[in-house]
Amino acid sequence: MFIVSLTYTAPLAAVDALLDAHVAWLEQGYADGLFLASGRKVPRSGGVILAHGERSRLEQRLAEDPFARAGVAQYDITEFILTMTVAELDALRDVLPV
Repeated sequence: MFIVSLTYTAPLAAVDALLDAHVAWLEQGYADGLFLASGRKVPRSGGVILAHGERSRLEQRLAEDPFARAGVAQYDITEFILTMTVAELDALRDVLPV
């Protein structure tokens, strides 16, 4: 499981100019089963994406984000092992390596 933290590196006007393309990119990530959740940071300094799958696939997808291509955001990826959830998210749990 991955937490992707986006931090804007350009004024919001530059970010907003790419927002429709970014949303379309997010929608494709959901359709492909890579993204599980996403949203804006508060205050609006970037965003967060919860993803799962192969790290290399995630890194490739992030490089295709219109925000990345235009250089208006940087991305930090944190990988973690999801071991506890509410019942509704049980299917996402990982098993700790032995």
